[in-house]
Amino acid sequence: MVKTSPRELTGDRAARKREAIISAARAAFIRYGFDAAVDAIAAEAGVSKVTVYNHYGDKETLFKAVVGDALESALAGAIAGTAQRLEETDDLRAALKWTATAWVAGMTQPDVLALRRLVTSEVRRFPELGAAWREHGPDRARPALVQAFERLIAAGRLTMPDVETAFIQLNALVLYPHLVASTYGDTLDPHTTQQLIDTGVDMFLQYYAYRD
Repeated sequence: MVKTSPRELTGDRAARKREAIISAARAAFIRYGFDAAVDAIAAEAGVSKVTVYNHYGDKETLFKAVVGDALESALAGAIAGTAQRLEETDDLRAALKWTATAWVAGMTQPDVLALRRLVTSEVRRFPELGAAWREHGPDRARPALVQAFERLIAAGRLTMPDVETAFIQLNALVLYPHLVASTYGDTLDPHTTQQLIDTGVDMFLQYYAYRD
């Protein structure tokens, strides 16, 4: 694999090239896996192979950039909305149901699921891919949720000994079933999705003794 040091390329022209490279690379990785040829990515993006390496250094860095771009597009609204709702309301139940709905909508987009499957298949060869996924995925909502949990614990409205474990449990109730289903090429229907969100959040808050 070619490895070079990416250059600091700035300006509108460089930005347009990066956008074209990321778009072409996402399509290539989804179609051919991590073995997608950089030559083909460059040709699809309308740039030279050297230009791809000038921007990203190597294919691993390019793939991490593709993951970051896809998750940013899928989850940016969910992350911002989560923080805003938790700051503006004391209704944790409504805020968590909104958050769960946004998470699921973003993370079950076909391209996002395809990239996740690719990450899991390549993470042994390239552990950094898993780190990139965690860095850009739903874990970005963790600070806002943990802050809200701690505020409600201090107010006596939650009994939650370990907020980090609680965050994982919330994901397990509302999001993980979709990720497991996608591993086997399946999807969950809208009714089941809504049931998982509504009952999952209710179970979560009941277990942690949430007081409205």
